Amino acid sequence: MNRTLRVRQSQTVLPFGVGAVFDIQGESFVATGIGDWPQKGRQRVESPRLAGRLGVTGFYAAPPTANDRFDIPDAPGAPYIRFPSWLFCGACRRMKRWRIADEKPGQPPRCPSCSPGRTLAPMRFVQMCAAGHLGDVDWWFWAHSRQEAGERRQCGEREKLRFLVSERASGLEALSVICTAKGCGASRDLLDILGTQGMRCSGRNPWQRINEAAECAMPVQIVQRTAGNLYYPVVHSALDIPESDTAASHGDEEVAARVREHDLWVSLCRVAHTPRAEVFRTMIQEDTGADDRLLEAMVAEETGQPLPSASSDPAAAPVRPDLSREEWTAFIAPAMPATRDFALRETTLGLGQETAEPWAGLHRRIGRVVLVDRLREVRALSGFSRVSPDATLVPADTSRRLKWLPAVEVFGEGILLTLDKNELTAWEADTDVRRRVAGMRADLDRSFQKDRLQALTGEELSPRFVLLHTLAHLLIRQLSFESGYTTASLRERVYARPEQDQYGILVYTAAGDAEGTLGGLVQQGEPPRLAETLLRMTEAAAWCSADPLCAEHTGQGFGNLNRAGCHACALLPETSCETGNTLLDRALVIGGEHVPGYLESIVTAARSAAADALEER
Repeated sequence: MNRTLRVRQSQTVLPFGVGAVFDIQGESFVATGIGDWPQKGRQRVESPRLAGRLGVTGFYAAPPTANDRFDIPDAPGAPYIRFPSWLFCGACRRMKRWRIADEKPGQPPRCPSCSPGRTLAPMRFVQMCAAGHLGDVDWWFWAHSRQEAGERRQCGEREKLRFLVSERASGLEALSVICTAKGCGASRDLLDILGTQGMRCSGRNPWQRINEAAECAMPVQIVQRTAGNLYYPVVHSALDIPESDTAASHGDEEVAARVREHDLWVSLCRVAHTPRAEVFRTMIQEDTGADDRLLEAMVAEETGQPLPSASSDPAAAPVRPDLSREEWTAFIAPAMPATRDFALRETTLGLGQETAEPWAGLHRRIGRVVLVDRLREVRALSGFSRVSPDATLVPADTSRRLKWLPAVEVFGEGILLTLDKNELTAWEADTDVRRRVAGMRADLDRSFQKDRLQALTGEELSPRFVLLHTLAHLLIRQLSFESGYTTASLRERVYARPEQDQYGILVYTAAGDAEGTLGGLVQQGEPPRLAETLLRMTEAAAWCSADPLCAEHTGQGFGNLNRAGCHACALLPETSCETGNTLLDRALVIGGEHVPGYLESIVTAARSAAADALEER
């Protein structure tokens, strides 16, 4: 019976983008570079803002197939190849090196030694290096690498191997690879297989040809093929917002005026196309707050030539452009024209003249509520790394010849929530608040994720970012109970850069199919539902099943970048969070023993009101 293996088009960027290894129905595959994508049928994805920031000519989505899915490995869509190529039979335990010529469309790999042929299973372990290379474990080398009496057994048969299981041991010690070549019998168990081994790196990824291999002296690490550090994708996203013909209409006229009045503006224009330009550029941006887009446009208008980007080679490093400025300006604009892919309307919490607590306190601390009835997001994959997020970036096009990136577009809806600016400023000035965030900032400075996270947090980690980020997580968790969406179907965008006067969050649908347009999320933003949701969110955040350990923690999570935030109270699926579930602190929202919470008075008032209601009964 033929089987059909499928991958959605939206999954060809994340989580099954270029370089990702994934299992499906007992088989294992790896997504190839975009250089192997068929030209026929691929769809262009428009996102000028994102393309300009990444320095590429545009984006393409993988060619669609029936039902928006891809058959593996013989479909006309994005290509996938079988990996690892070493397979074994569960019956006779023979190992076989599977090659592309052995593939039969619509059929899984079968054991050539068994009758009837049993389905072959992929080996559990693969090898990788920090340069981003991936390959099969050299099982012949492993079987013959055991030292006996000072000698290493050798034989000329490289593919006569068996993968055995012993009943006398447990764990990896029970598994062994043995050579069945005549007169050899070399074997070694897998007890020490994980970690750095003395094997050579192939210098390439499985889809690259042998002539594309590079000399690589990086140490090889052997891991399970589903290991978390095997694949770190670098994904960028941008919302499709209406763009005007001039930058001034987006609120940049004041910043542009400050740039032209700056003492170094004339000097920048004179040396715009020399290495000295970067020095002037940085100083002007620090003094005026101008972003790269505005400054590049102004220099191009003045000199007739574009200003070279600060990162002209997007494949050389994980570029994480800041696109939040234009999005924030569009959301808070008094009147933003609606388009086919972008429509919003402002509403209120619907509390009216309510003066009773906790509603009055909630009204004072929440600013604007904007319902986004329609939005479009483009997600692009620029590359990936292995071993650690800050390792060498492998571009989506491993040949480095193409000037476009793979991308997908998703449609949905969202709720933008801002805080009261005056209340937020007063809370941020509290000494205890600043002291608590200073500790998180020190942990961030020691983290290898510093550069990546600073691209999201701004110049330095501010109290408002931690507050707004935690609020976004708490709101998503609460909305998942009330809107019908799962937490994995919702995403956050945190607008919390003090230098750009940002103080809001956007919670929006992230699903790449019909689930992203059900309308349930916007409905939850209508008054008075949102006010009730926020109150329930605050009450739920005041208690965690891991308290008091969670509430009093001085550093938990990856790199100790969280304070009061764990799986029981604040964490979300990785695809929903911009920062990978870091920089969270529930105490800044509901208060703690040594720090005031932004919504602490609401928690206190809600508990008091509940106590009074019980007494009246």
